[in-house]
Amino acid sequence: MAGDITCGSLLQKLQLIWDEVGESEEDRDKVLYQLDQECLDVYKRKVDQATNSRDLLIQALDDSKIELARLLSALGEKAIARTPEKTTGTIKQQLAAIAPTLEQLTKQKNERKREFVNVQSQIDQICGEIAGTIEVGEQVTTPQVNEDDLTLERLEDFRSQLQDLEKEKRNRLEKVLEYVSMVHDLCTVLGMDFLSTVTEVHPSLDDSVGDNCKSISNDTLSKLDKTVATLNEDKKLRLSKLQELAGQLYDLWDLMDAPKEERRMFDHVTCNRSASVDEVTAPGSLALDLIEQAEVEVQRLDQLKYSKMKEIAFKKQTELEDIYAGAHIVIDTAAAHEKILALIEAGNIEPSELIADMDAQIAKAKEEALSRKDILDKVERWMSACEEESWLEDYNRDDNRYNSSRGAHLNLKRAEKARILVNKIPALVETLVAKTRAWEENRGLSFMYDGVPLLAMLDEYVMLRQEREEEKKRMREQKRYIEQQLNTDHEGPFGSRVSPNRPASSKKAIGPKLNGSVSNGTPPNRRLSISGQQNGGGHGRSGGKDSKKDTAKTASPGNNAAAAAPVGVAATAKEDTASQVSVTDPVPSTP
Repeated sequence: MAGDITCGSLLQKLQLIWDEVGESEEDRDKVLYQLDQECLDVYKRKVDQATNSRDLLIQALDDSKIELARLLSALGEKAIARTPEKTTGTIKQQLAAIAPTLEQLTKQKNERKREFVNVQSQIDQICGEIAGTIEVGEQVTTPQVNEDDLTLERLEDFRSQLQDLEKEKRNRLEKVLEYVSMVHDLCTVLGMDFLSTVTEVHPSLDDSVGDNCKSISNDTLSKLDKTVATLNEDKKLRLSKLQELAGQLYDLWDLMDAPKEERRMFDHVTCNRSASVDEVTAPGSLALDLIEQAEVEVQRLDQLKYSKMKEIAFKKQTELEDIYAGAHIVIDTAAAHEKILALIEAGNIEPSELIADMDAQIAKAKEEALSRKDILDKVERWMSACEEESWLEDYNRDDNRYNSSRGAHLNLKRAEKARILVNKIPALVETLVAKTRAWEENRGLSFMYDGVPLLAMLDEYVMLRQEREEEKKRMREQKRYIEQQLNTDHEGPFGSRVSPNRPASSKKAIGPKLNGSVSNGTPPNRRLSISGQQNGGGHGRSGGKDSKKDTAKTASPGNNAAAAAPVGVAATAKEDTASQVSVTDPVPSTP
């Protein structure tokens, strides 16, 4: 068998062959020498191969150790995977001992590398989306991973960075969606096309694109911010324009007394007249066609205003005259009407300028009326008190005032209140004089009441009141004298007396009459009067304005003073002619 063949058996067989052949010893030695050399070469070759194999194993062991150290350093593993404790034994035993750890660390390295690639890819993706270098959802190239540093600490740093970027991405997405919503609301209010406006910033902002696929780049946010700012500015300008037009519409409507039906047609324009920018949210409330519609209406009314200028101007003038009339200021209405008519017919002034000038006059008149209001209120109280004073004197002259007739108790109550009011007249007049003088000193003007200086009216009233008091005093003395004469006549020895029923002609001409004239026809010393006859003559308001005062003429302080001053004489004359004189009748009460 082949397994039984050995070098010795072959050498024996070779010896037998040489013996048979008869080889010489020299030839045999040569062959044996060759065999020794060939065997030596084979051994050498085998030794070399073994040496190389050993060197390779040693190199592999060294490389494994180096790789193990590199992996441990890259992974930062110290407790889980460490260098094997077995450092003795054959080379193969050492390699066999280190191989499992090396394999485990290699797998761990590959897994860690994939984690790094995944995290870095997401980081690169978000950074590219923020920078705008890649679109949302676009795949990025595989990032280069530093295999020499695959520690968990570094991986956690990347993960922390990724979390920050994801948070920033969410914030940016929320900001983008907020901007898109603002653009939508603004476009709705302004009547603009939202889709074309928002896609002009970036195509991904369309509603058909999901939120996670919308652009969050710096450029997109910047454009959205500029778009919102531009739309907000447009909204402010349009609202300002619309409010200006609404104000013009109101002015023109008020100027021409436009009916409510006509005004309601533009409620959608005027509803935002006083609104702030944030309050205007109705769709299309600031659309361009709505503003154009308001502009057209303003132009129409403005042209119509020219044709109605005369009517408008006279209406303003009437308003001005009413203010002056309410403040008891006399103006030349005829001259004012003629001036307005001349300006309109001459065409030398713009209607707006004329109306503005008249509005300024009205504002000035209102200011003037306001400054006079306190004094005028006291004048009204004074006049009312004078009316009550006149009524009280008429009431005191009535011999039947105490009869139990219908309404007598009401007159009695009124008389009591009238006496209280009349007693306040001197203080009221004194206060009125002080306020009037202060008003005149402050303005350097005389306070006129229906064309008559108020201080002159008050002075006249005070003078007439003093004259009336003196007249009453004189009449009381005369009455006592007459009563004494009557008593003397009653005490005559033969019953001769003067009948109280027979009128005494010598006593009828005493003092002025109730209507302000004296018995001989001479008028009293009246210096001033506020009656309608003295205020007329083209210096006061004409027509209906004067007719409204007719009912108040008898209540004026001048007339009341003239009528109330001489009541004592008339009362005495009436008592003289009565069938019976009563000394207990109350004397007319005066302040």
